Amino acid sequence: MLQGSMVALVTPFDAAGQVDYDALDRLIEFHIEAGTHAIVAVGTTGESATLSHAEHNAVTAHTVKRVNKRVPVIAGTGSNSTAEAIETTIAAEQAGADISLSVVPYYNKPCQRGIYAHFKAIAENTGLPMLLYNVPGRTVADLDGDTALALGRDFDRIIGIKDATGDLARGRYLLDNCPDDFLVISGDDNTAVELTLMGGQGNISVTANVAPSLMSQAMECALAGDAVGARAANEKMLGLNTGLFIESSPSPAKYCLAQLGMIGNHVRLPLVETDPKHYPMLQAAMRQAELI
Repeated sequence: MLQGSMVALVTPFDAAGQVDYDALDRLIEFHIEAGTHAIVAVGTTGESATLSHAEHNAVTAHTVKRVNKRVPVIAGTGSNSTAEAIETTIAAEQAGADISLSVVPYYNKPCQRGIYAHFKAIAENTGLPMLLYNVPGRTVADLDGDTALALGRDFDRIIGIKDATGDLARGRYLLDNCPDDFLVISGDDNTAVELTLMGGQGNISVTANVAPSLMSQAMECALAGDAVGARAANEKMLGLNTGLFIESSPSPAKYCLAQLGMIGNHVRLPLVETDPKHYPMLQAAMRQAELI
């Protein structure tokens, strides 16, 4: 069963702006050793928006091969073009990914019927189990709870949702009304522990990039119903949960990982490296998490 701490993995670049596969291997091993329960390749945090189609598919395939079935690999395959989302999902399936993560179409601003039709087309034309991904702060279009639940009921291939709204009332509604086998997974680090304690299956996390052991501990405690342990682990990550979004993600996460010697501090335009004025705050957050 898919549950626990699922890192929304950054895609490392070298100084020339190319994908750094050696650094990607280091990150994968870092996460497996730290107890991360699943790895998301080329999601939003993986800078999917600025990877070419060839790079996107290559990073997914490389991640699948390196992980080698030690944990599930969730492939980011979403697009605001339904045809492109289908093509990318097929490529992820051929690469051996375990699950696809498909975001609500962005920029187009589809209505609920359009969102339903988009995911219906993907489910009917691909073979991977699919997680819906609702992040209206980025997509503008918001996947209504009832639309998500209808998709889960109507298509066996749609196995759950990554809800990144941070709205616990919405999470409660999904949990109370979803089919028994439908996964409700947080996509918001600030509220992930509470959603998991309410009955969710864990967290697809940005913070886990930098503090994988703490996030794994928090999610394992929350899944076991240990609210005290989960909240204690989360307390150490509060600075990161906020600080990693002080500028557009994943720039702050990449700065922190560079401080840990894991990757170079490189992002692709239109993102830029985090402003140095934020370094003291990020360093304090890392000290709070006992990382430095």
